[in-house]
Amino acid sequence: MKLLPSIVCGAVVAGALLLAPPAVADQQLAASMCDYVAADDRNRFRKVLSDYRLRLRNIYDGVICNGESLVRHAFRSGANDVGEFIIRQLPGSQLADSGDVEWAQANGFAETDLFASLQDRAGS
Repeated sequence: MKLLPSIVCGAVVAGALLLAPPAVADQQLAASMCDYVAADDRNRFRKVLSDYRLRLRNIYDGVICNGESLVRHAFRSGANDVGEFIIRQLPGSQLADSGDVEWAQANGFAETDLFASLQDRAGS
């Protein structure tokens, strides 16, 4: 079974959940995803999701790149293709609740095409 850092794995013993540490493979998978965002490689990013049968909306909160979410990492990296793909895959409510719109405005990304996509999807 393939897991990401956001997925909790463990066993229940006497009513308590014993958590296992994140697997090294999961950390490598998340690092690969971050690398593909930084390189603006939408095809490889999509392939990772497909190969591991992952839905971005289910893992989005668990993948952190340089201390930031995938969308914020896309903004900082100038990764418009991957950023728009990520924005299209996430529900508007999740984007609105994440604070990414306000973050992008505060960090000088309000004039980019990616920001317009984010704002449209988040309903701001």
